[in-house]
Amino acid sequence: MPELPEVETVKNGLQDLCNTKIQQIIIRFPRLRYPLSQEELNQACGQMIKQITRRAKYLIFHLEHGYIICHLGMSGRLTLYKEAPEILKHDHVDIVSGEFTLRYNDPRRFGCIIYVKELENNQILGKLGPEPLESEFTEKYLFNKIKTRKTPIKQLIMDNAIVVGVGNIYACESLFLSNISPLRLGNDITNEECVTLVTNIQKVLTEAIAAGGSSLRDYKNANGELGYFQQQHNVYGRANQECRSCKTKIEEIRLGQRNSFYCPNCQK
Repeated sequence: MPELPEVETVKNGLQDLCNTKIQQIIIRFPRLRYPLSQEELNQACGQMIKQITRRAKYLIFHLEHGYIICHLGMSGRLTLYKEAPEILKHDHVDIVSGEFTLRYNDPRRFGCIIYVKELENNQILGKLGPEPLESEFTEKYLFNKIKTRKTPIKQLIMDNAIVVGVGNIYACESLFLSNISPLRLGNDITNEECVTLVTNIQKVLTEAIAAGGSSLRDYKNANGELGYFQQQHNVYGRANQECRSCKTKIEEIRLGQRNSFYCPNCQK
């Protein structure tokens, strides 16, 4: 699944769409996470795209009188073309704007594209926690959120109600740099460890954005290019390989229905 750095990279690659007018939205397959509505999306036609932002793992197209919200789901991909190529399997939606065609491809169909008139009190965005790279996400905030929780810390930092966008890859990598086992419970994490963890979450996400994200399975950016942060992974996807710090073999466990990777020697 594309995580925060991947979605941020896609957002950055779509900025040429700003100040172009949506001419047409073509739906070829309507059954995504939420059924696509041609009538609903047609409300965006004729409107200028004023700005494209990201909230958690959602892309938000700010129009003159509303918003298009897009989530890439497990395998979704947005690619921006000046001359759109032949339509391929799983090319479900085209947004034609100015001289560009933005094509949405999604083999697993867990993504969404919806049109809304307001963002405030929106049922999708309304319950999200703070952004990890913004000032509200501090060690004090994190400590207060987890200090009574008997849930593994990895699941807590992946909880979008606590902090958004820290997906599986970057949770594993941040915990490794912080020398914290993913199995430790929230109420066992000290304030000092929260200082380290917040710092490393921000470090890992910033470096991943700079590297264009991690290309695992389906992910490519809006120009069809791969990210390369996976070359810097310390633990994620490295089960049974030597830890880069201590040479202990990286272990893989199942935690919260997700594969988790950690060094049992470095992470306590």
